[in-house]
Amino acid sequence: MVDQQLRRAADDGDLDQVCAALAAGADPAAQDDRQDSAFLVTGVTGGVGMLEAPLPANPEFALTNRYGGTALIPAGEHGHVEYVRAAVKTGIDVNHVNDLGWTALLEAVVLGDGSERYQEVAQLLVNAGADVNIRDRNGATALQHAESDGYTEIAEILRSAS
Repeated sequence: MVDQQLRRAADDGDLDQVCAALAAGADPAAQDDRQDSAFLVTGVTGGVGMLEAPLPANPEFALTNRYGGTALIPAGEHGHVEYVRAAVKTGIDVNHVNDLGWTALLEAVVLGDGSERYQEVAQLLVNAGADVNIRDRNGATALQHAESDGYTEIAEILRSAS
């Protein structure tokens, strides 16, 4: 029951309720029938406080959602700059490949819009050790995607990291 409360509070972005549920013993890694957990949801919502709240409970950073992705991957997709900045400091695997064949870097490029926030996400991921040579299922790298989409600034970030 307390795990469900935690999951709902995480979905709602209610940090006070998240902290209360954690204090009551909720497990941030408890997954629902869709394989979502309070910790995994933080990557979608992008709330840094939501990311940091469960850290004392030692959440499982390798825990994956229904797409086989860690919390960092949807954060890259959504361009959550501050979340990515905080998440890469936790030890989360920046090179984890989800079931779709994408890393957080690939999702930031493929599903992003090349804007400043996605440029910053790409730079943060590269600085944290993201492998720019990982290829998607079609054999394309993040650099190839950036170039084909006209994301000049991201392409330069990726070129300088190669």
